[in-house]
Amino acid sequence: MSVLYYLLYPLKDAVSGFNVMRYITFRAAMAAVTAMVIGVVLGPFVIRKLYELKIGAPLRKEEFFALHAEHKEKDGVPTMGGILILISIVVATLLWVDIFNINVAIILGATVWLGILGYADDLKKVRSKEGKGISAKAKFFWQILLGLIVGVLLVALPEKASYSTKISVPFWKHPLFDLGIAYVVFVILVVVGSSNAVNLTDGLDGLAIGCAIIAAIAYGVISYVSGHSGFAAYLNIQYVAGSGELSVFCAAMLGAGLAFLWYNAYPAEVFMGDTGSLALGGAVGIMAILVKKELLLLFVGGIFVMEAMSVILQVFSYKTWGKRIFRMTPIHHHFEMKGWPETKVTTRFWIIAIIFALLSLATLKVQ
Repeated sequence: MSVLYYLLYPLKDAVSGFNVMRYITFRAAMAAVTAMVIGVVLGPFVIRKLYELKIGAPLRKEEFFALHAEHKEKDGVPTMGGILILISIVVATLLWVDIFNINVAIILGATVWLGILGYADDLKKVRSKEGKGISAKAKFFWQILLGLIVGVLLVALPEKASYSTKISVPFWKHPLFDLGIAYVVFVILVVVGSSNAVNLTDGLDGLAIGCAIIAAIAYGVISYVSGHSGFAAYLNIQYVAGSGELSVFCAAMLGAGLAFLWYNAYPAEVFMGDTGSLALGGAVGIMAILVKKELLLLFVGGIFVMEAMSVILQVFSYKTWGKRIFRMTPIHHHFEMKGWPETKVTTRFWIIAIIFALLSLATLKVQ
């Protein structure tokens, strides 16, 4: 069990209140509170240090000329704030989660992996006079390698062998597809796609972190019911042994996200950078895989899908017909170009994200 469980639960006979340590719901709530307190308390220190070290990615006018006037005040705001998110998630998770749970080990390791990759990218951007990070090839290599490791683990683990390669489809009671060894390729696509989709969404103050918080809440509920045999049977969903502990991770992600939003809300005092966006995106994608709700990611991460698809469609249309579908991509910039204030775009995208999350939760029973 968790670090605090081993310290406090043995005292239950002397202090009856410590008996609550065995309940996932209690530990999830405390993980959220712990992560938020860590983030809020460390926030000013981290932001001050980033300012002192001049860790501020310049706003490159040649790539952002259409909205440069509206966003020029963001120039010099420190990036790499994702460090704050990672510290909050990791510490809170280790304190309150079952540290021997394989699902937790996978998602926590993957989140840190992508956080380090994002940190390397942010650091190179800051040090580069042109503001360029690591190459796309290098970034894809490390993302693909992570997806490969996670995919192979899931296929090879004996306790997951009976269902790990099967794909669940929303509105259907039983998994419909068994990809076999090709499931590893599918995992790679999810990891690469989800991590980069959140990265594309991180363009307005509070936008990406707000949507990540909503996704964390949705997957917190899904992971809890998926790991509870009674609830899983009642809802006719795949029972995934041990996945209930993932709700503690989701709660830590929620608390860390709220703390970061405190400083990232408009006007932002700090940006998460790739350090945060790649880590959060990977966490959301791997969560979908671990709870066997892979395709439900299209609903839970609906905003992230919209952002990524807008870029794909824009590039495809321009290269094929020489015409642009949107005024600017990712799509949140399209609405800015139409005259929407930044705060309105962010708030409306949050509302859409909430609707997507509610739809995803509704699918648990409608099948």
